Amino acid sequence: QVTLEESGGKLVQAGDSLRLSCAASGNTFSNTDMGWFRQGPGKEDREFVSAVDRSGEHTYYEKSVKGRFTISRDNVEKTVYLQMNSLKPDDTAVYYCASYYFRPYGEVHSVSSWGPGTQVTVSS
Repeated sequence: QVTLEESGGKLVQAGDSLRLSCAASGNTFSNTDMGWFRQGPGKEDREFVSAVDRSGEHTYYEKSVKGRFTISRDNVEKTVYLQMNSLKPDDTAVYYCASYYFRPYGEVHSVSSWGPGTQVTVSS
């Protein structure tokens, strides 16, 4: 199991770009599929954003972020990144890094570990 810590969240304007990072500790990172979820203000559930398999070769995106967000990972640095471009006010949320037990990636019950989250606020 891995321990996760997100960073990079801040207040930005609509149209701006931002890169989130998730640093992992533990010895299993390179064998673990990773992803990002988010929870918007007033919403009860965390929403799947993106995932990447352990090799980094296969990536997956929620429909509303596809073409704007890019997930990547560095297995040497044990870090997962989420590059977010053309940000919109609807992207405002706490973003959580996640490690997976198994698929499907879009389900919270597939997640083995969560980071504490990082706040992204997009002003209009």
